[in-house]
Amino acid sequence: MVILTLLAAAAAFAQMPQNPSPMVEHRRPHPRLTEQHPPGRREALSLGTLYIPGKSRPRTLLFFFHGGTWLPEVAAAKRRLAVVTIQIGAGSGVYSRAFTDPARFGKLISEAEAKSGVAYKRILLAGWSAGNGAIRTILRDPASYQRVNAVLDIDGMHAGYIHGKADPRDLDIWAKLSLDAEAGKKRFLITHSEIYPGTFASTTETADWLLDEIRLKAKPVLRHGPMGTQQLSEAKKGKFLLRGFAGNSAPDHVDQLHSLPDYLRWLLRR
Repeated sequence: MVILTLLAAAAAFAQMPQNPSPMVEHRRPHPRLTEQHPPGRREALSLGTLYIPGKSRPRTLLFFFHGGTWLPEVAAAKRRLAVVTIQIGAGSGVYSRAFTDPARFGKLISEAEAKSGVAYKRILLAGWSAGNGAIRTILRDPASYQRVNAVLDIDGMHAGYIHGKADPRDLDIWAKLSLDAEAGKKRFLITHSEIYPGTFASTTETADWLLDEIRLKAKPVLRHGPMGTQQLSEAKKGKFLLRGFAGNSAPDHVDQLHSLPDYLRWLLRR
């Protein structure tokens, strides 16, 4: 009976929503990209929308999860790559469930290639906040993992708690990706803020877990980042890069989404 009671309590706890942050940040400017709808082709896929900037035929395809439509398109136009934008709701669970079928990701690539008439040479995954639930699920499929060249995780590497610590079962694929990036096999950029959700592990906690797991230390830095952000820490090796930023409020979280064009510059390096 005691065990059943504890299990029921744990299940209820796991379903609790994120605690809204009471913090409000007024001291730093929080500039935002201007909403635009750059010229180009837009094609509906079975999930999401493919955007190809101008009259170009880019050979790199980016999948972006949970960033709306116009902002990833603006970033894609600036960096001259095609993008599939996928915006399907709130919470990482909805994004994770969308890719429960391991074949779905490959089918989306095939759809994008058929619509564009291009065989994409490089496949990039990027997500902000809850969107990283999709990336985590996609990467757990070995065939999908092989197809991906680079990954961008923007302030979204969350995990549940187990015994008061970040649950490694939610994080193991990020460790594998990090080690492959250190070895030069993939490219991986991850960012985190100082936001503390309370009901699940923060991106700061998961970043600390990840660095311990791959035996890499973050160095303190103090420099300006994109969109008025302040970078506080950095860890890098090979093609792995982790950047920690100041801020524990909602505007700080959104700052990182609007930094997408700057993050893509690093992700697109060879």
